[in-house]
Amino acid sequence: MDLNWLLDLLGPHNMALANTLVLYSFVIAAGVFLGKIKVGGVSLGVTFVLFMGILMGHFGYEVNPEVLKFIREFGLILFIFSIGIQVGPGFFSSFKKGGMTLNGLAMLGIGLNVIIVLVIYYLDGNTSMNALVGVMSGAVTNTPGLAAAQQTAGDPEAINTMSMGYAAAYPLGVCGIIGAMFVIKGLFSIKVDKEVKAIEAENDNARTKPNMLSIEVTNQLINGKSLFELHDIIQCDFVISRLMDSSGNIIIPTSKTQVRVGDKLFCIISQPDTHRFESFVGPRTEVNWEEVTPSQVVSRRIVITKSKYNGVTLGSLRLHAGYSLNATRVNRAGIDLLASPDLRLQLGDRITVVGDLNDIDRLANRLGNSMKRLNEPNMITIFVGIMFGIILGSINLGWGMKLGLAGGPLVVAILLSRFGYKFKLVTYTSSSASLLMRELGICLFLASVGIASGKDFASIVFSNTGMWWVIWGFIITFVPLVIVGCVARGFYKVNFLSIMGLMSGGYTDPPALAYAGSSTASDVPAVAYSTVYPLSMFLRVVAAQGLVLAFM
Repeated sequence: MDLNWLLDLLGPHNMALANTLVLYSFVIAAGVFLGKIKVGGVSLGVTFVLFMGILMGHFGYEVNPEVLKFIREFGLILFIFSIGIQVGPGFFSSFKKGGMTLNGLAMLGIGLNVIIVLVIYYLDGNTSMNALVGVMSGAVTNTPGLAAAQQTAGDPEAINTMSMGYAAAYPLGVCGIIGAMFVIKGLFSIKVDKEVKAIEAENDNARTKPNMLSIEVTNQLINGKSLFELHDIIQCDFVISRLMDSSGNIIIPTSKTQVRVGDKLFCIISQPDTHRFESFVGPRTEVNWEEVTPSQVVSRRIVITKSKYNGVTLGSLRLHAGYSLNATRVNRAGIDLLASPDLRLQLGDRITVVGDLNDIDRLANRLGNSMKRLNEPNMITIFVGIMFGIILGSINLGWGMKLGLAGGPLVVAILLSRFGYKFKLVTYTSSSASLLMRELGICLFLASVGIASGKDFASIVFSNTGMWWVIWGFIITFVPLVIVGCVARGFYKVNFLSIMGLMSGGYTDPPALAYAGSSTASDVPAVAYSTVYPLSMFLRVVAAQGLVLAFM
């Protein structure tokens, strides 16, 4: 049987379309598979696709340069755009008071990375800035920064140099982040158990999520006041889900409902306002609302799946006037929010409403309440965003600086995810669809980068030059983390679990976050990670581009 066709299909030095597709499929499949292997509880994840690409490139496998460039840039755009959509909603909120300290520390780390790169560049004299930018991107495990720098440089030789520097520094970059955690833990004699207990005690007094409690009205001064008047008097956000009068009757109150001494209220109120509300109205009481509430009054969650309600305020739904329902809270991405009238709704929000089941069904039909609709990707928004991202990235900002195919889509995606509803664009994407787009994009990009740079990788990295790249990379990784960790713990007294998340998020490194989560059995590192990740990701891309432009 003639197998020459198979050898021709699988062999190197053949750049036909079928060979290219087989090569990419093998590199991505093998890279993803090997990336799942854990060493010391840590895996390289999808980044192993880069090393598989380098290996195949080393053995002579090639791709038509124009095809490779298209696949690399298209993968980059998909990846960067999905990252922007993901981090966009939290990008602006990360600047609020609660995240200012952590974001400031993350910015300090990024600044130190850049300073160390500049010091090495001027002291060494033999290492090009292109190589150092690649090393820095690998040292801080930031692939988008590498992608942005390569797209800005444009020159194939510079792109390959950056790729090799990235690959040389990446493994110790992951290890360096985890090593810095151990150093901070040792320097400050930190006991993880005590840190966990401190976080739990702090959470017991948390002031972020809505608080549900029963209150008995005892204040004669508010006797006969309507709920609307109470809002003006107390001046805090609260929702009265149900009211039990002195006769034991249960009603769904409206803004015109009057409260009287002896009434019992089922309240949903923000934690900071709880004490003030109790002081004005009366003490807490124990009521089993499930038992005393009539069977026709139920509590249900309704999912917003109709795009026309994306961006509208909760108050504009006129739930009580139109449906005799009360909204008590809104769950967004797993987080409960107080159902205040001025809260702007987003596709995928889950509204908890109380009232008659028939009225709830009518509202559900109006809002959609169809999970099937949420599973449909919003292709118009994705490609409109990509189109405008490329246009923005092509604008000359002066001194030859452009946002490029990385920065443009990133900025547009962040803005769309936050303000898209103003233009009737639905930015909701199911987690599975978002993950698929992001992983497909990064796999195509890393495979392209690896295949292109594999030919000369071994001769450069496994040499005196490569040895220095590894050393420089470890310094870029380790020194800023230790400094930031000491400042966070010594000056700001940040909990060690948050420091672990800060280090992982500041370096946009999921493997380090996975280690932090598994070693503490807590989601606190993930919270800190998500707080600093949006700004860090944006600044990492800008820093890499800025260094390339400054030394072109």
